[in-house]
Amino acid sequence: MGKFVLGKEEVALLRLARACIAGKLKGKNLDEQMILEGISDAFLEQKRGVFVTLHKKGNLRGCIGNIEPVKTLVQGVKENAVFAAFKDSRFALMTLDELPLIDIEISILSKPEKIVYQNYRELLSHLTPGKDGVILEKNHHHATFLPQVWEQLPKPEAFLNHLCLKAGLAGNEWEKSKLIIHTYQVQSFGELDGDTNFTF
Repeated sequence: MGKFVLGKEEVALLRLARACIAGKLKGKNLDEQMILEGISDAFLEQKRGVFVTLHKKGNLRGCIGNIEPVKTLVQGVKENAVFAAFKDSRFALMTLDELPLIDIEISILSKPEKIVYQNYRELLSHLTPGKDGVILEKNHHHATFLPQVWEQLPKPEAFLNHLCLKAGLAGNEWEKSKLIIHTYQVQSFGELDGDTNFTF
């Protein structure tokens, strides 16, 4: 997971995310061209997995994304920003009053790679806390945690327990049966990483 000083590309994507949410709340059309002026199409049109995470006063307020690189960065940021604000079933719909209290984080994902393992001890040895995002699958059950979740769940056992529960499985399912596990890494950046004013 990489925190870094915001460049013009990161600033543009964060502005785009906030403008999409603000536009939805205020009923205004988005001036995407103005926000993305000077940013190369080669950057914007690359297909990557993208998550948009919203925090309110340090607490999670919404998080939605696509793991597989099926959308361009522009598409992923625009859609997932709106979904995080209004489609995350864990939270009520965002209100206009909340907008100034929200800070936005964007995570750009690498391509997921499958872990080959024989037992749960070997699975644990393949995980790198603080770095790996993890996708867990069993039949129709699936869930993912971004690498940022290691900050709350630094022990791999607890991390996997909570991920199994998120997927609708027993917490210790990763110990009892062989699950399909993929890992990925992210470049994450947010409005709190710099001094830029992101009000919209």
